[in-house]
Amino acid sequence: MKYIKQITVIMLISFAGEGLHALLPLPVPASIYGLVLMLALLISGILPLSKVEETADFLVSIMPVMFIPAAVGLLGAWGILRPVLLPVGVITAAVTVIVMAVTGGLTQLFIKMKKGDR
Repeated sequence: MKYIKQITVIMLISFAGEGLHALLPLPVPASIYGLVLMLALLISGILPLSKVEETADFLVSIMPVMFIPAAVGLLGAWGILRPVLLPVGVITAAVTVIVMAVTGGLTQLFIKMKKGDR
C-alpha cells in the first residue's frame, strides 16, 4: 500500500507539471515543470522525502530499461541517421566530456566553498 501511495504522489506532481505546461506559454517540457515542482516541494519540506523515497529509488533503478524503446526507435530511423552518424557521434562525445569537466569543476568548487577554503 505504501508504494501505491508514493507512486500516486509522484504521478500527481507529474500531472501538475502537465497542467503548468498547458497554462504557461513557455517552451519548457511538462516533465521539467514536474521536476522543478517536485524539487520545490522537497526543499521546502512540504513533501518529506520519506513520502516518495522507496518508489523513487525503484524508478531510478529501472531507468535503463526505459531507454530500450527509444533505442529501438532509433534503429527504425537508421536510414535517416546513417549519413549524420559521424558528426552526431563526435558532437555527443565532445559535449559529454565538456559536461563531465564542468560538473567536476563545479563540484570541486562547491566542496572547497563548503569547507571554507574560499
